[in-house]
Amino acid sequence: MKIAMIGLGRMGGNMAERLVKGGHDVVAYDRDPVAVEDSRSRGSTPANALADVAAKLDQPAIYWLMLPAGEITEKVMRDIADQAGPGDIIVDGGNSFWKHDIERCKFLTERGIHFVDVGVSGGVWGLDRGYCMMIGGPQEQVDLLDPVFQTLAPGLGSISRTRSLPDAPGWKAEQGYVHCGPAGSGHFVKMIHNGIEYGMMQAYAEGFDVLKQRAKPGLPDNARFDLNLSDIAEVWRRGSVISSWLLDLISIALAEDQTLSKFSGRVADSGEGRWTIDAAMEESVSVDVLAASLFARYRSRVEESYADQLLSAMRFGFGGHVEMPQ
Repeated sequence: MKIAMIGLGRMGGNMAERLVKGGHDVVAYDRDPVAVEDSRSRGSTPANALADVAAKLDQPAIYWLMLPAGEITEKVMRDIADQAGPGDIIVDGGNSFWKHDIERCKFLTERGIHFVDVGVSGGVWGLDRGYCMMIGGPQEQVDLLDPVFQTLAPGLGSISRTRSLPDAPGWKAEQGYVHCGPAGSGHFVKMIHNGIEYGMMQAYAEGFDVLKQRAKPGLPDNARFDLNLSDIAEVWRRGSVISSWLLDLISIALAEDQTLSKFSGRVADSGEGRWTIDAAMEESVSVDVLAASLFARYRSRVEESYADQLLSAMRFGFGGHVEMPQ
């Protein structure tokens, strides 16, 4: 398929390359010409402006946005809407707030333009591993985009199949992508995914902090252990019930430096954790762990700990996030 990738940052650039490798014709645009040139060197067709993007697309034109949530996504979407025609499709693959999707869908539908929201998980590793995708939007347009989703998704891979498979053939969820429902539902599911991620990361971080502090002065000599955290992370990867990709990233970070000296421990949050708590409050659902993990990030910006450094290490591992001074 021919598709435009707008926003060529850590994820957008790699997604464009994965699509090119999968046989798609990608028109690449970013306000940074260096990013556009890099994407061209990896097989994309460069564009120097949104109007140039539109001129290079087929009908219906497909615009996939990989931009920071908020004002910049809103502006670019409206700029595209000014030049798009009836039947064209705008896909928001960033971490937008799901209620904004509903508003954008209404705005675009009134102009005959279709809107699809896609929550994307995979971070900087997605080029090789593939991207898990949670999709919201009209069935017809989601079906039209299926070749794109197939290429970006990780596929079945080496993960064993779930024993109780649905009766319907071609279960796309086991390929790594799922149509969740109408506009907004994809980003809603991704928001909850990220809220769960906060809780999992916090549990790992606190556990390793307890392990590390077992060597601290003040404990009885016979109760002090100088534990090799790198070895523990590695052994837990092998057959343990808490093995996961996050634990893989922990093991990588600790193998490099058990003190995590390059990580500040001032842990940022990108919004999804807050939105998850807001959704839980609307639904009167208790989310003790998820709320505590969010508040722990706030606390880290005042007084950081080893647990916070490990949180920073995980965020760098999966997303290339570098904590900014607070």
